[in-house]
Amino acid sequence: MFRGKNYKESAKLIDKQTQYEPQEAFELVTKASRAKFDETVELHVKLGVDSRHADQQVRGAIVLPHGTGKTVRVLVFCKEERVQEAMDAGADYAGGMDLVQKIQGENWFEFDTVIATPDMMGTVGRLGKVLGPKGLMPSPKAGTVTPNIATAVKEAKAGKIEYRLDKTNIIHCPIGKVSFGAEKLTENYEALIGAIIKAKPAAAKGQYIKSCVTASTMGPGIKIAAKQ
Repeated sequence: MFRGKNYKESAKLIDKQTQYEPQEAFELVTKASRAKFDETVELHVKLGVDSRHADQQVRGAIVLPHGTGKTVRVLVFCKEERVQEAMDAGADYAGGMDLVQKIQGENWFEFDTVIATPDMMGTVGRLGKVLGPKGLMPSPKAGTVTPNIATAVKEAKAGKIEYRLDKTNIIHCPIGKVSFGAEKLTENYEALIGAIIKAKPAAAKGQYIKSCVTASTMGPGIKIAAKQ
């Protein structure tokens, strides 16, 4: 694989064999960032569970203490009489069948988070095949199927992220931007890893957190010594 000069320079700062303490890892992330834009910092956590089993799923949502640094565009599916309430809470789009048709007919995806009131899930269900693969389908577990529109919209705007296992039993989540600095990134990391540990399924056996790696968009991976 071809690696650019900046990547190679950044990689020199990091010992691939070392598992760093969180604060040190995020100091290295910020030092190793050489891109001309404010890179997103991601966390990749491999868990000792089997996502093929329903009783070993790990999924939830959390509002990070310092948000993600990303402007989140929120779409709300609700009845017509609640559209204004959603817009007042800060939603970018709100509606019902009109939005379903726009997504289906125009392949429109100008949004990052989808919230739905429970009475709209029958309608939203028609979008399962297009929203599901993009990780946009509302779910009660993530708090995005709720009668409380205002709270859900405000949390999404404040930097609420959803964490869930992929098929390889890894959770991938953004936890901020390089410009946050090591301290804020560490606090966001502690909040997320704490939530993942709390969500440990009873059926999980052996070592729960197999590995934990952080990296900025263009930077090398840095191993973190994660608590169990």
